[in-house]
Amino acid sequence: MAKLIEIYKYMDAYRIIDITSDNKNDALKELAKVIGTSELVADEELFLKKIYEREKLMSTGIGYSIAVPHIRDASVKDFVIALGRKAEGLDYESIDNNPVKLIFMIGASDTQDKDYIRLLSKLVLRLKNKRFVKKILAAASPEEIYTFIKDQN
Repeated sequence: MAKLIEIYKYMDAYRIIDITSDNKNDALKELAKVIGTSELVADEELFLKKIYEREKLMSTGIGYSIAVPHIRDASVKDFVIALGRKAEGLDYESIDNNPVKLIFMIGASDTQDKDYIRLLSKLVLRLKNKRFVKKILAAASPEEIYTFIKDQN
């Protein structure tokens, strides 16, 4: 039986930040630095390099003011998620050409094929819910965002 994928289990309030950067590359760097604090990520610089490589293939700006940069790599032991928000948005080369306000960065092991797809699918499904997105954008603190995401599972 497939294990239940619960988004909140792969994040915590310490990896939820308000992005200060005004461009995509710096915003990704900010989030990689946060994700690099996890003991599950062996090499923060390699992680960021892989994120940049992934973005060159195709923007992870999925529309609806949301981006989901993600990688699978042997240097990552298990799922880890960081969330950055930028209320006024930033240019991200999204598929709908709109600024991005929420960036969910995901790292996974290169052995987590099926669960990786399931996690991405579950997250994207949640992010298509306008109420879910508005609540995250309106939250007063990382702890409030984390608790809200946990309660949505």
